[in-house]
Amino acid sequence: MKKILMVCMGNICRSPMAQGIMEKKVKEYGLNIIVDSAGTIDYHEGEPPDNRAQAIMKAQGIDISRQRARQIRLQDLDTFDYIFVMDHANYKDLLRIASPEQRDKIKLITDYAWPGKQVEVPDPYYGGREGFQNTFNLLNTACDAIAHHLVEES
Repeated sequence: MKKILMVCMGNICRSPMAQGIMEKKVKEYGLNIIVDSAGTIDYHEGEPPDNRAQAIMKAQGIDISRQRARQIRLQDLDTFDYIFVMDHANYKDLLRIASPEQRDKIKLITDYAWPGKQVEVPDPYYGGREGFQNTFNLLNTACDAIAHHLVEES
């Protein structure tokens, strides 16, 4: 069974949203894949996703309220087959701790949706509802492209 890890900085906004969206896509596409999320920092360890993220997701019929923030662990780099990061800072943070073999697993979450464009998913934490909606839209498109890729790969 393949495993996907979604990674952002604090694991309370973007990566929990990406996890929820990807879990929905996995079901829609009939894929047998485990999806999880983590942050590059431990500042929010054990906390649920940001209320604004939960509200945007709930409006889309996706419940992420049971997720809890955690920091990425070294073993995650071995455990997961795909590691999708939200921005270049997350990417650089993971490259610093990854072995050469593990580096191929790490990709920007938007790489399949917009190949070669290096599109980042901005952190909506300091913004309002519009920022969270924009994040959802980007992640939904990105996760759909990932699901298409996984179907083609299987």
